[in-house]
Amino acid sequence: MKTIAARFLALFVFLGAAFPAFAEEFIRSYHSVIEVARDGELTVTETIAARAEGQNIKRGIFRDFPLYALDANNRRTKVDFSVVSVERDGAPENWRTETIDGGIRIYTGSADRFLPTGEHIFQITYTTARQIRYFSDYDELTWNVTGNGWQFPMGEISATITLPDGIKATDTAVFTGPLGAKGKDARILSEGNEVFFASTRPFSVGEGMTVAVKLPKGAISAPDTTQEAGWWLRDNLAILLSGGGLFVVLLYYLRAWFAVGRDPAKGVVVPRWDAPDGLSPALVNYVDNRGFSGAGWTALSASALDLAVKGYVVLEDLKNAIVIRRTQKATADNLPTGQKTLLSSIGGPGETLTIDKAHGAEVEKVGKQFRAAIEKEHRGKYYRGNAGYTVFGIFLSLALIVATLVFGDLDESAIAAVLVFGFFAFFFSILSIGIGRQFSRGAPLRKRIGGIVMLAFAGFVAFSAIGGIATQILLDVTHDTKSLALAAIGGIVLTNALFLFLMGAPTPLGRKLMDGIEGLRTYLTLAEKDRMNMAGAPAMSPQHFETLLPYAVALGVEKPWSRTFETWLATAAAGAAAASYVPGWYLGSNYGSFGDRIGGFSTSMASTIASTIPQPVSSSGSSFSGGGGGGFSGSGGGGGGGGGW
Repeated sequence: MKTIAARFLALFVFLGAAFPAFAEEFIRSYHSVIEVARDGELTVTETIAARAEGQNIKRGIFRDFPLYALDANNRRTKVDFSVVSVERDGAPENWRTETIDGGIRIYTGSADRFLPTGEHIFQITYTTARQIRYFSDYDELTWNVTGNGWQFPMGEISATITLPDGIKATDTAVFTGPLGAKGKDARILSEGNEVFFASTRPFSVGEGMTVAVKLPKGAISAPDTTQEAGWWLRDNLAILLSGGGLFVVLLYYLRAWFAVGRDPAKGVVVPRWDAPDGLSPALVNYVDNRGFSGAGWTALSASALDLAVKGYVVLEDLKNAIVIRRTQKATADNLPTGQKTLLSSIGGPGETLTIDKAHGAEVEKVGKQFRAAIEKEHRGKYYRGNAGYTVFGIFLSLALIVATLVFGDLDESAIAAVLVFGFFAFFFSILSIGIGRQFSRGAPLRKRIGGIVMLAFAGFVAFSAIGGIATQILLDVTHDTKSLALAAIGGIVLTNALFLFLMGAPTPLGRKLMDGIEGLRTYLTLAEKDRMNMAGAPAMSPQHFETLLPYAVALGVEKPWSRTFETWLATAAAGAAAASYVPGWYLGSNYGSFGDRIGGFSTSMASTIASTIPQPVSSSGSSFSGGGGGGFSGSGGGGGGGGGW
């Protein structure tokens, strides 16, 4: 070794003299000794002569070391790493480490002590394993001596690889320059079990040197089966936890769905001209939507209209407000619960409930009382959300995701990717559910148009965002199984969002009523000629129209029902009724056709109420040509970079 060093001494002196000597921070020399043990463990001592001027190097330097490397099969593996000692100018130095993205950072020095200006010799010794790559007919060590991430230029770089006694390298290689370069600006000298590499030029920021030695097959002991199994488990723990978690969550939800979430079989839908089981308009809306639609304002509007038809209130359609005025008619005992609550909120005869911005808080209070009264009496009778099953599934999923993040050895970038992937998975799940509801049978035209807009937006974002993520996963999957872990976590989120929608199911009574409600919707949307051909259908009349109008509002089909009545009024069959019909429960504009006025008022009533509510404040193969394309600067184990602090 002394002979080799002497041969290169003159070269180093020349390079050191040629390197800038004025007051800037730089690394004059960077020498690494890599001792290879028979079992493949490396003991590395890096000696770094750096000039400190108090600019970046104030307290010491830091050294970044990657904790992941590619094995002979281009699989991403985690390497073992442990700091042995840190010295400065020949004396022990304080040091600490912190985790960085994909690696570890070693800080030399103390936060409360500044270095004197001038050159300092830093020596960092550490051990690392899983750096030897075992090919079919030879073993190999490719070592990135400096890494390509240093903040400073370097005058000279050298490295000595010491192999176990009796082992000689069968081939050597060196690569210099920026990451990916294949420069040969270095000399190589082999003597016995040692190989010495020395650069022949200075290096700029971002440049480095990678060295490689080819060894006889079996020169370094390969890991046994037990060790390989342990390493494999460690490398793939994230995908095992996340993939297994996805299987467990999916299995749980499927079992729960088969047990309680499947809808009862749909019955035969027959057009009918009355509400099944005498349901009120509000309950028709509640059952049909498996809960209130439009935050309950559609149901409240239908109830107000039903009260008006029955003579309990008069609706005044003013230009900027809607007024519900109480009449003198006494409240009947058999009124539905929601309608009794609404009448109580309005007050006694002659009193009013004004729906406009100025009375938004009062309207909101009335709406809460109305919904609470109906839900208290009917919750769980027609539809079960099975929330307990969903809540348990969410907690199970969170536990499995947390286990993956904690024990799966995911770095910071992978955890960030989990959050992004999970967000997109949840976002598109909810968006898909919303689109499905917009296109559901019986949805009004404005909701279907909204669904088309949502679908177009979803398509754009899906192709741009999700497509990019999927492409990245496909590109990375052969090198990094953590990409599969991210996909599995996204699958867990998707599964929860999907079954959040699927887990609820109608009760047998609810299914029967839903079939009857569907028959009522069919009748309300039939053309007049088709309705007249139905056996037993009642003849159209003002009373028949008014009786079913609140139900049409509850089902979102008030416009076709109003147009049907208007068509009937225009026929000779209507006779005197057409000329004299003026609904006593509605005081509004006389402009436009009756169907437009009544249908438009009924449609806009719920949205008018809602608008008054106050808003809350808001790789590489072998380094030798026969092993997969050759190496380059930055390939192999080691690497990283460093800087000052």
